[in-house]
Amino acid sequence: MSSTHLILRQRATKLGAAFAMFRNAKSVAGLSILTLFVLVAIFAEQIAPFSPTQINPRARLQPPSATHWLGTTHLGEDVLSQVIYGTRGVVVVGALTAVISMTIAIVVGVLAGYLSGWRSEGLSALANIFLVIPGIPLLIIIASRFTNPPLWLIAGVLGLLGWGWGARVLRAQTMSLRNRDFVQAAKLNGERLHRIIGVEMLPNLMAIIASSFVGSVTAAILGLTTLSYIGVIPVNAYNWGTILNWASAQGAFVQNQWWWFLPPGLCIAAIGVALALLNFGIDEYINPRLRSAGERARAMKKKGLDVTNAVTVVRAHQTTTEKQ
Repeated sequence: MSSTHLILRQRATKLGAAFAMFRNAKSVAGLSILTLFVLVAIFAEQIAPFSPTQINPRARLQPPSATHWLGTTHLGEDVLSQVIYGTRGVVVVGALTAVISMTIAIVVGVLAGYLSGWRSEGLSALANIFLVIPGIPLLIIIASRFTNPPLWLIAGVLGLLGWGWGARVLRAQTMSLRNRDFVQAAKLNGERLHRIIGVEMLPNLMAIIASSFVGSVTAAILGLTTLSYIGVIPVNAYNWGTILNWASAQGAFVQNQWWWFLPPGLCIAAIGVALALLNFGIDEYINPRLRSAGERARAMKKKGLDVTNAVTVVRAHQTTTEKQ
């Protein structure tokens, strides 16, 4: 085998190991649901049967039908189309916020964990300051300065305010890695700082980074929908929160017009479940005890064994033996 093929094979092995956290059933289910939402956001124009602002005075507040699968609003707008177009804002803000916050968290957290002295303490203090800054009130003040705040501005503010926790976690993990043998060997070989961090340390931090990224997406989506629901973000910027805002303002909750507020609420819950499943899957990969327990459970299921029943039988047998 040539050296080129060997190098490619080693790189493929490392890449496969880096994405091993996404191979369990929880991660696969979470990624599948997230992929569905991303596709809906990308192809919103092709999927939506109507424009989200198309008004039909003859079809006001109609329940679900063959024409309007999720019913209509008080103006005759198609709820399904609004939910589909609203997915784009949620996905864009969630992804952009996570990219911004995790980029800052990686730079600050890893440097704070690798360096020592006043530089480490200074970066750690900076992360602590951003941990206690109230994000929602500050975003309300910033958004009130704009007539129609764009999504990138909202994502930028959420990202700049949401990196503190990820930086703290990465700092702690980096401090445990900087004294490992492979890092010390790289130092003795005269490797530069960027190579030590990028080649030696970051691959070992991928699971923590992925988990923090998922948490950042979750916080961004909740922040966006909350701000939209309370009316900080203009109602013409469609997302699931603005749909709930309109429904609440027009009394849909009181009049039990469930087709108006239930679909966006279920979408928020579904994407929350997807992110939670993805986070659980990553946590199972990170935690050796959870990983070994999951592997044992899957092995027993393949053999047709029920773990719960087996434990119950053993306990019952022990109780019977003790009575005798």
